[in-house]
Amino acid sequence: MLEETLTMTPGPTPVHPRILEALARPTMAHGAPAFVEAFRVALADFQALCRTGTGQPFAVSGGGTLAMEMAVVNLVAPGERLLVVSHGHFGDRFRELAGSFGIHAEVLAAPWGRAAAPEELARALAGGPFKAVTVTHVDTSTGTAAPVADYAEILRGRPELVILDGVCATGGMDERFDEWGVDVLLTAPQKAIGAPPGLALCAFSQRAMEVRRAMPAVPAYYADVLRWLPVMADPAKYFSTPCVNGILALAEALRLLHQEGIQERFARHGRLARAMRAGLEVLGLAPFTAAGCRADTLSVVLLPPGVEEQALRGQVAARGVAVAGGLGPLAGKALRIGHMGNIAAGEVAQTLLALEGALTALGHPTLQGGALAAAGPWL
Repeated sequence: MLEETLTMTPGPTPVHPRILEALARPTMAHGAPAFVEAFRVALADFQALCRTGTGQPFAVSGGGTLAMEMAVVNLVAPGERLLVVSHGHFGDRFRELAGSFGIHAEVLAAPWGRAAAPEELARALAGGPFKAVTVTHVDTSTGTAAPVADYAEILRGRPELVILDGVCATGGMDERFDEWGVDVLLTAPQKAIGAPPGLALCAFSQRAMEVRRAMPAVPAYYADVLRWLPVMADPAKYFSTPCVNGILALAEALRLLHQEGIQERFARHGRLARAMRAGLEVLGLAPFTAAGCRADTLSVVLLPPGVEEQALRGQVAARGVAVAGGLGPLAGKALRIGHMGNIAAGEVAQTLLALEGALTALGHPTLQGGALAAAGPWL
């Protein structure tokens, strides 16, 4: 038996009992009427979450990286140019992905912990033409949130297709597909949506679908959206066997999300982010991400002097909470703590108490109860 642990990593995130019940239902045939209806509802609810009336939703067995691949290969042909706006490890991944398909990627890279300013994007676009622009809404490696609405004003009316990576934002931070002129929103269920991993989720604009239809071929088979389009229009149709229980879990997660209310959910994420950060600072875990671009879905904090990352994470785990270490240049220097999806005040409090106890055990004493007191106004 796996030990029960509160998973406060940047993904996967805690799964609500109702979603677990959906996941645990007997596996049914993918043509069963009950499953077909659940799939239809999940697609409609995902479309509503994306804030689009006309965007075409896709839900395909896979992960967030598959969603990234679907977005790029269906819009940008080998030899064409892609502008990658990056503020961390997962933004940079678009360059590697593009290179795998012979696409020429140029990266507008912000220093880790900061986002590229809108005027920097405008200057980079002047070096075009580019077929598309990718923007990572929240980079899980740095906790940095891009000013997507500001970028959208610069990109409005331009020929470049807009690809928004919402993996660490969708369901926890506002994403206005139609209003912002997004052409592809790609994401995954295991972060702010709060479902188990196993699906690649995308919404394609009508402009993006026209671009794909105009391409004679793409260097993909499974990731070709035209092969999936009939299934998304009628989930009773078949291309490849869907992960039936994963779709049922997604449907329940989205049902919970809409029952809470989209705006209420975003407000909860903002409130819990403020609570978590207030507590973390009292514990001596200073924010790595610059003020003004900190995501509501996770916090990246620097370790106090003399505290070793693996030791701290081990002590936190011994108190029933899992947090993540730093990536890339932050490896061994930082913690990444998720506060998104289905969590509430209790999970934030449990995490702060576990960190307080862990730091004390490692000889870095803190004011007992200070973190909870600092977080209290938002809990």
